[in-house]
Amino acid sequence: MVKAAVLYEANKPMVIKDLDQQSPKSNEVKVKMLAAGVCASDHHVMKGETAFPMPIVVGHEGAGIIEDVGENVKSLNKGDKCILSFVASCGSCNSCRSGLGNLCDTNRLTGTKQYDGTFRLKDENNNDIHQMAKLGVFADEIVIPENACYKIDDDVPIDVACLIGCSVTTGVGGVINQKDIFPGATIAVFGTGGVGLNSILGGSLMNSSKIIAVDILDSKLEFSYKFGATHTINSKTDDPIEKILELTDGKGVDFGFDAFGSAITTEQMMGSLTKGGTGVLIGLAPLGVKANIDLVDLVRDHKTLVGSYYGSVSPHVTFERIVDFYKSGKIDINSVIERKYSLEEINEAYHDLETGKDGRGIIDFTI
Repeated sequence: MVKAAVLYEANKPMVIKDLDQQSPKSNEVKVKMLAAGVCASDHHVMKGETAFPMPIVVGHEGAGIIEDVGENVKSLNKGDKCILSFVASCGSCNSCRSGLGNLCDTNRLTGTKQYDGTFRLKDENNNDIHQMAKLGVFADEIVIPENACYKIDDDVPIDVACLIGCSVTTGVGGVINQKDIFPGATIAVFGTGGVGLNSILGGSLMNSSKIIAVDILDSKLEFSYKFGATHTINSKTDDPIEKILELTDGKGVDFGFDAFGSAITTEQMMGSLTKGGTGVLIGLAPLGVKANIDLVDLVRDHKTLVGSYYGSVSPHVTFERIVDFYKSGKIDINSVIERKYSLEEINEAYHDLETGKDGRGIIDFTI
């Protein structure tokens, strides 16, 4: 039996219960979960703002230890410590062959089922239980694809490894993997939650000359200085476009990063760019949200708007870079972690996220 937090209905609390779990099949492994991140993407599912089938074990940011391996598993052994990827790149589809493993076609087509189209979890009523991103890390054990696991050394703390699985890779990777970014670029980051703080870390890695953090909460803005923000703007009290132009001598920033994902923040980001600047949409907006982009401005000022999903390249590539950055002391991931909860406290953890508490919360399976 596996203890898991199951979401049966949007806008209702998750239920902690025991589930039956099948053994890993070919090219699958069983992972003992050690840490899982409390991420806003899961919150979108809980609020019904993202279309996921239910009942489901949500959670897609995690790390753990391999407990068992199925047939044909070649890259992992029992006892290996791993970061989990919420895109288990198949390696053979068009996207993977094109170097975009973060957009794996097979992974997206099979969704919350495993690659053979079946489930590994059932509840007491024999209902199949979906696993978000084939993971569903809010469970003490999970059976997942071998390709979802990135082996790490024991000297990487498990809570740090957990965050590399999503927010660090999404935020840092969304900055450092942009093809035209350059050292000394001025940047603005809209939204200073977990992903936004990591986007600021990415700007620090690029030696950005100005890193302007934008949010509606003063506490979050103050917190962002710890990660490399050079200036902050409260967009609830000040017009961020006007303030950014003021801070950049009327030019605007070279790169804007919307780490929140909304019509308002995307419009503000595009309005704050310099001529020839690039706006990068990192945060995932609720389904159906559309931004009002000034098309004349886009053309006449030669601006670019791009999306960045999971760090813009194959996740394992970014994992490797970030682990190296962390080990060499170039980025401080530990300071993002502000709170730890047991699995039984998961609904409280998401209440804290919803109310805007600073930094990142962690589900610690050792509590």
